[in-house]
Amino acid sequence: MVPNHLKYTAEHEWALVTETGTVRFGITDFAQESLGDIVFVTLPDPGAELAAGNTCGEVESTKSVSDIYCPVAGTVALRNDVVETSPETINTDPYGAGWLLEVAPTDPDPLSGLLDATAYTALITAG
Repeated sequence: MVPNHLKYTAEHEWALVTETGTVRFGITDFAQESLGDIVFVTLPDPGAELAAGNTCGEVESTKSVSDIYCPVAGTVALRNDVVETSPETINTDPYGAGWLLEVAPTDPDPLSGLLDATAYTALITAG
C-alpha cells in the first residue's frame, strides 16, 4: 500500500506537509512489514536540529534495528510519544497513528526532492 498523497524517501520514510506547515513523517508500510514486529523506537526531542538524509532515531524489531532517516532539514516540532510507549502502532497504522515526527522545515519547498508514489512503488517492486 503506497498512498498517492504522500512523498517518499529511498530509505522508506513517508512525508506530508501538514496544515500548519510542518512536515510529518514516519516509516512506510513496506518498511514496517520488512522489519516485522516493532518493539522499540527512539526519537529526538522537540527542538533538535535535523539534517535531511541524516539519521534521527531508531526502530527496533524482533528481527533487527534500523535507522530512521529525516526526509527534510529542520527543527523537531513534535514527536509522537505513542510510538515510544506502543511501538506496535507503527505496524498497525504506519501512515496514521504510527507517524514519528513533525519537523519545522528550513526549506520553503521541503518535499521537492522526494519520490512520488509511482517512483516509490517502482523502487520497492524492483528490489
